[in-house]
Amino acid sequence: MEVQNSTKDRYISFCDIECDKNADKLIAMLDGHLEAGSGSEQWRVYFSKKRAEQKQMGRDNLNLIGNQINPLYEYFDECDDEAAQDLLYQLEQECC
Repeated sequence: MEVQNSTKDRYISFCDIECDKNADKLIAMLDGHLEAGSGSEQWRVYFSKKRAEQKQMGRDNLNLIGNQINPLYEYFDECDDEAAQDLLYQLEQECC
């Protein structure tokens, strides 16, 4: 009898891993913080610029997240948003 491992492993398959959906959710959280003026002005300017570059270059949300993992961790930490940090960690482990 084979034991099923419930851990999702992107190196085996992306099946059942909702990378795009979770990336969209995280970016919505980021945009919410930016619109609310959360965190330092330096971070708001930085991520506003990155979002504009993303749109101009036609890149998806997962691409932005993959390129900005460490800054996103720092920004969400500054915003005291544990849910965003948890989702970012999940995306990093499953999709990036």
